[in-house]
Amino acid sequence: MRPTLPLLPTTPSCLVEIIELKWLLRGHGVDLHVERLQSDHEYARQTLDTAAGLPHAPLRAAAARLRRCLLPDLLPDA
Repeated sequence: MRPTLPLLPTTPSCLVEIIELKWLLRGHGVDLHVERLQSDHEYARQTLDTAAGLPHAPLRAAAARLRRCLLPDLLPDA
């Protein structure tokens, strides 16, 4: 088993975003593992990419907010 390390310290607002995304994804039949999202960089990227590709605007917006929180180094250049 690979060791897991937090991507970033999870702030209260980031945790709210994670839980929102979890329930929005569940409505589309996608399960989200909260602890893994916070500790596995590749899982977080794949999950957020999946959410960004779904046809539900609130879900895509939640994924974008969470990407800024968890993966700021992977944001496209502005």
